Amino acid sequence: MVTFLCSLLLLFAGYAIYSKVIEKVFVVDDNRQTPAYTKHDGLDYVPMSWWKGWLIQLLNIAGLGPIFGAVAGALYGPVAFLWIVFGCIFAGAVHDYFSGMLSLKHGGAQFPTLVGKYMGEFVRKSINIVSIVLMLLVAAAFTAGPAQLISSISPLSFGLCLVLIFGYFLLAAILPINQIIGRIYPIFGAILIIMAVAIAGALVFGSKQIPNLTFANLHPGELPIWPLLMVTISCGAISGFHCTQSPIVSRTMKKETEGRKIFYGAMIAEGVIALIWAAAGMTFFGGTGGLQGALAAGGPAGVVNEISTSLLGTFGGILAILGVIILPITTGDTALRSARMIATESLSKWFNPEKKWVVAIITVCLGAPVFYLSTIDYSFLWRYVGGTNQIVAMVMLWTATSFLMREGKAHFIAGIPALFMTAVVCTYWLYAPEGLSLDYTLSVVIGLIVTLASAIQYARKILYYRQHASVLLER
Repeated sequence: MVTFLCSLLLLFAGYAIYSKVIEKVFVVDDNRQTPAYTKHDGLDYVPMSWWKGWLIQLLNIAGLGPIFGAVAGALYGPVAFLWIVFGCIFAGAVHDYFSGMLSLKHGGAQFPTLVGKYMGEFVRKSINIVSIVLMLLVAAAFTAGPAQLISSISPLSFGLCLVLIFGYFLLAAILPINQIIGRIYPIFGAILIIMAVAIAGALVFGSKQIPNLTFANLHPGELPIWPLLMVTISCGAISGFHCTQSPIVSRTMKKETEGRKIFYGAMIAEGVIALIWAAAGMTFFGGTGGLQGALAAGGPAGVVNEISTSLLGTFGGILAILGVIILPITTGDTALRSARMIATESLSKWFNPEKKWVVAIITVCLGAPVFYLSTIDYSFLWRYVGGTNQIVAMVMLWTATSFLMREGKAHFIAGIPALFMTAVVCTYWLYAPEGLSLDYTLSVVIGLIVTLASAIQYARKILYYRQHASVLLER
């Protein structure tokens, strides 16, 4: 219990203190007009209140991610608390803030465009493809899941549910952001927050004791903490998916000082949600062995439903059903919208992105593979999402580092997390079954060698930027 409560306090302290440090390094100016005004188009560039932006950002990046991922990560025991807290404060929230504010700085630019500006054209083209593929996979996953659940509790067939959800996705991706997303997300956000707060209250005031910190690996399957925990719990700590979503909200901001509340603040809120569900997972079933059995029997959705119903009664059951249906949809719709925005920006040399028919055609073309993937057994593809997600996060952190070095600012706030995520990604893809499936020790050693090489290159870049600071700043 003490570890859980201290972890919550640290997350709040991270927002109160470290977010201001990050904002000071970036340097904000409310006298500059934001893209919502300078590029107002009534579709994506629409001024909205900061609290709506915060709710949209929270649901874009959260959905069921910090719930399902945290429940799976709870198998490692209370050490998961450490990753959620420190990963969120020093990596995830920094990642989200710079992805949103750099987009704002460059007129609402998409993530691949930012990568191209600060990391080079080759990296931009590569990450463009990776980002769109990630968006389509996420949208497909979050179409099929809710459709299966709705069909199981109603007379509607799976196919009809799939069509209805997919139709909503197309409308949410094409229509102006303030017409659908801006109106219904506050309601969905309330469900997510009420669900988390209710579970937290039941845990704190209940009879079962939340376990305190131990550095032991409690995973029943004896899977290694490093780097699997950092990939299992991505949403809630750091997730590359977030940087593809931040431009959606950056195009609606009224002033630059809102960025700290929207981007850094939403990530901290997601960390709180992940912390609550990790605690619930490792507490409710009497240990990680019981949790593993529950996951094997009913999957993460079954675990969430059992915890909610048992702790909160009928109210909890209703919340669980609403959550498992609605929250994936609020991630899937903006995933498709983000894919449309990235593709439209990439094709702007050939097509006018302001034409509504262009937007509609691009969205439908992207939606076709999403619909197809949602009708087949794509679980073999889904295994690649976690690792791909963290590749994108790593690239965004290096992009932020490059920006800070070029500006002569405190680049270590992004550079150190970037090195950490480089180690995570390299080791994971060397060791994981969906990667090279190498021996664990060998994977760790090679991962550290690659990270050391990255650190040396990082040091060389620091020297370069110091020597050419005046020339670069003039550009």
